[in-house]
Amino acid sequence: MKSPEKIIQHIVDWLNAYLAQSHQKGFVVGISGGIDSAVTSTLCALTQKPVLCLEMPIHQDPSQVSRAQQHIEWLTKKYPNVEGKTISLTSVFDTFQNQLPPTEKADQHLLSLANTRARLRMSTLYYFAALEHYLVAGTGNKVEDFGVGFYTKYGDGGVDLSPIADLMKTEVYALAKSLAIVDTIQKAAPTDGLWSDQRTDEEQLGASYAELEWAMRASEQHLDPKHFSAAQHKVMAIYQQHHQKSQHKIIPIPVCKIPEKLR
Repeated sequence: MKSPEKIIQHIVDWLNAYLAQSHQKGFVVGISGGIDSAVTSTLCALTQKPVLCLEMPIHQDPSQVSRAQQHIEWLTKKYPNVEGKTISLTSVFDTFQNQLPPTEKADQHLLSLANTRARLRMSTLYYFAALEHYLVAGTGNKVEDFGVGFYTKYGDGGVDLSPIADLMKTEVYALAKSLAIVDTIQKAAPTDGLWSDQRTDEEQLGASYAELEWAMRASEQHLDPKHFSAAQHKVMAIYQQHHQKSQHKIIPIPVCKIPEKLR
């Protein structure tokens, strides 16, 4: 990345321009304790417009809670336009879970519950967005949003605008360094925070972000597979599997067009 500072200013200008066009007053961002939400909320803070940072734990690992709180504390001290709140959704999640009928589909049940966490958070963000006339700022990066579809549809994928969705994960880290994001967040292994254990993104995806970024670029550039190493073939297979099964998330919502002769 040639100039993180210029990219930061470009995103801040873009946020301000979109906010003015939307006739809303500020931004609300979900804070997870991870690098993406930390960078996104800091970029929003730099607009000097009101920013609400929401931490929304659901049976969260203490280390994730600690990092989220550290970031909110750092951000509110540095920027007077930023406010932080913690809204515990654990009891809401438990109540929902207790109302579900029994199922023998154990693996799918756990995955559905993990995605439910993200959707409860999305609902909470939009409650405050409507209350304050704010926009929900998304925290997804390029390889997650458009490469492997590593997000929850209508969960963390349910947003009003996406400030960092044209940046690869490694580029987000470069911005984090330039923004002086809390060191523990910069060093923490990426995790989606949707599970009760501490599984990392790499464990779930089967490859590192750097590897998946290579595969995404190689696919976009139509590189000849005959030049790939054995390790690269393996990474490309992992990338393609995630990319293909996530098309229902990545492509715009399809609309059934009615032929005029049938109207």
